[in-house]
Amino acid sequence: MPEINTRVLCEEETRAALPALAEILSDCVDGGASVGFMQPFAPRDALPFWEAVCASVARDETVLIVADVDGRVVGTVQLGIGTMPNQPHRADIKKLLVHRDARGLGLGRRLMEKAETEAVKRSRRVLVLDTATGEPAEAIYERLGWMRAGVVPDYALMPDGRYCSTTFFYKHLAL
Repeated sequence: MPEINTRVLCEEETRAALPALAEILSDCVDGGASVGFMQPFAPRDALPFWEAVCASVARDETVLIVADVDGRVVGTVQLGIGTMPNQPHRADIKKLLVHRDARGLGLGRRLMEKAETEAVKRSRRVLVLDTATGEPAEAIYERLGWMRAGVVPDYALMPDGRYCSTTFFYKHLAL
């Protein structure tokens, strides 16, 4: 049985994890995940995105959570807490990513549970997210108790250039 751990990274830990995070994002995009990037997408292409996330972590606008399997970072999710002044109770879930080599271990569920725990610690009781309609992540969110708010047709592009609809979800947390 592999040793699985989820944890929050500080700025320095995020910087040290940049190569692993870039590999995860590249793998997900190459695998067809609609997470904002187009194919082909090499790990070096992902570094500027993760450097921006690192800066956001340093400004306390993002909580970066990772999943380790046997000491290797193979999954991640972000909790966006840099909200407008009229939204101190809300946070955004961003980029739930699990490397294809590590799927089937329940990492998506563990990462989302950790994100919810971190949100409650920060008095965030309303979470929102969006995902490509009809993709596997949509079913994961529904199983985890997220409520569908609606679908916007042709909202984004899949990594291969096809249009995709986007489903928006929300979840209320007990504080």
